[in-house]
Amino acid sequence: MFWDASALVPLAFTEPRSPDVLAIAARHAAVVIWWGTPVECHAAAHRRHRERRMALELKPGLQQLREIMSDATVIQPTDAVRERAQRLVAAHPLRAADALQLAAALAWCDEQPWNEAFVCLDVRLRDAARQEGFAVLPDQ
Repeated sequence: MFWDASALVPLAFTEPRSPDVLAIAARHAAVVIWWGTPVECHAAAHRRHRERRMALELKPGLQQLREIMSDATVIQPTDAVRERAQRLVAAHPLRAADALQLAAALAWCDEQPWNEAFVCLDVRLRDAARQEGFAVLPDQ
């Protein structure tokens, strides 16, 4: 199951959608991520901390993220992933990082996304993943 950064952060930090992603993680232990996902997750955590949307949970949350990432299968940056991402930004209204996430997910499943799950909370990325053929979780 491929996890976008937007769904991983609520695994480690208390957020409104945390129960949804925690339930998915409890049912599916295997986590696949893009090579840049740890940076995206750390950026989101530090941004929330600076905005005071979290108080004391920064350090334990970052440790939880490190533990999740250490057990994850990581899709490495390759020319093929970059080329997929370029195709995706032409086909969908995605930011570059989101296109790289989705391109990595497509690399992971050998461009056969049917019967594969993409866990994501970002609306645009969810729509693009669904259009590319993934089952998108959580259900909304």
